[in-house]
Amino acid sequence: MNLGNWLYRQAMANPRRPALFLGKDMIEDYGGFHDRAARLAQWFLDQGVSPGDRVAIFMKNCPDYLIVQYAAWYAGAVVVPINAKLHGREAAFIIRDAGASLTMTDWDLGDVLAGAEIPGRIVSVGGAEYGRGLQARPLATPVARRADDLAWLFYTSGTTGRPKGVMISNRMLIAMSLAYVTDVDAVTREDSVIYAAPMSHGAGLYNMIHVLMGARHVCPLSAGFDAAEIFDLAGHFERAQMFAAPTMVKRMTDTARETGATGRGLRTVVYAGGPMYNADIIAAVRQFGPVFVQVYGQGECPMGITALSRQDVTDRSSANWQQRLASVGRAQAPVEVQIGDSRGRPLPPGEHGEIMVRGDVVMPGYWRNPEATRKTLVDGWLMTGDMGFIDAQGYVTLQDRSKDLIISGGSNVYPREVEEILLTHEQVEEVSVVGQADPEWGEIVVAFVVGKACWADLDRLCTENIARFKRPRRYVRLRELPKNNYGKILKTDLRARLKHEADAD
Repeated sequence: MNLGNWLYRQAMANPRRPALFLGKDMIEDYGGFHDRAARLAQWFLDQGVSPGDRVAIFMKNCPDYLIVQYAAWYAGAVVVPINAKLHGREAAFIIRDAGASLTMTDWDLGDVLAGAEIPGRIVSVGGAEYGRGLQARPLATPVARRADDLAWLFYTSGTTGRPKGVMISNRMLIAMSLAYVTDVDAVTREDSVIYAAPMSHGAGLYNMIHVLMGARHVCPLSAGFDAAEIFDLAGHFERAQMFAAPTMVKRMTDTARETGATGRGLRTVVYAGGPMYNADIIAAVRQFGPVFVQVYGQGECPMGITALSRQDVTDRSSANWQQRLASVGRAQAPVEVQIGDSRGRPLPPGEHGEIMVRGDVVMPGYWRNPEATRKTLVDGWLMTGDMGFIDAQGYVTLQDRSKDLIISGGSNVYPREVEEILLTHEQVEEVSVVGQADPEWGEIVVAFVVGKACWADLDRLCTENIARFKRPRRYVRLRELPKNNYGKILKTDLRARLKHEADAD
């Protein structure tokens, strides 16, 4: 099953339905979207791209991104999405490792790749070659592909080393997309999806279900995230959906408070990609109402492990609503989720261990990396590296990455638990808790804080809410926390800073 068929079918059935927008302006209807993709696909084939070849997309958010993506699928190729915020050397590594036969890029991002050793050709969208591609005779129908053929080769963010290529098949993307409408949110032809987060990541993964259902695809003029622009677009299109990282949700809330914006027109905001602290989501719901849904996934199981429903995010009536809000929800339909001990044996409800997943959304392995695959896929289960527990109702609470666990004086400290408490202080904007090596305790708890709160107040807050051994022994004030290009806090950088300080002493 070639995912390109979803666009082909929509275009055949509803060619005049609005499809691609740049800001508020329509660029193409579904008939035009299909025609451009079909012509570009034929040009790809004429240039020597064969089914199974990799086509890298190193582009900012724009309507042509989707045209290129579906053209690659029409031609039977594998899409390699690359975050437009990456450095040229980082992008070049991904292109080389994937063995891409063709790289599609923006004009300015093409300059970023200048001088890098890259296989295959580089074609700039908007250039003469791209124009010739759009004038080729259209491919009649998408090239036939099997369900287990690769469709998307996604490279992990690489916060702890070289990024690894996650092999993602047509079957995985179909299961993930259909799970969206069963576990996350409904989609209709009247909806509009706004691409404010990188289309190379979670936001782009959700384009498929919106193509299948004939919704509108809106790329902001800024090509990225601007809270005021999002509010304006949502008000214009009225039934707007979007994917947002937790940091984006927090900025939207802050902007709305400052400007008086209500978020009118926002129907659904799906948040994922990092820890969403209770204080932040409570404030967001208070500001915008019942528009939020959480999903939990990994590159190795894209967007498809659990979902916390709109009702669960909004509920304030049940006795345990705060604990449920702190969870990442329940298993999505195509997967099984369990908690395992250090040897992968299943643990009962309430026991803490590693989150394990299996099902049709789990990767078959890493690209040309059998050693990493063997470590991550064990007896059919994806070992996520995330620590947590499942309660009796099936809600999964994610505590931390296993590598982020702090062991102080022989006791386990989960950084997120400490961060949740510190963020309840009104003068704490952001916080990240890590462990620092200590000769007496093994590790001590260190909190990096963005905000004006005084340490005595924070220490008192922790004393009143968590065990004494979990309290930070040290606070470090920063103007901002280090983040990668997907907005995830780089705890590796914070730990490296502490190590550098210790070595200097």
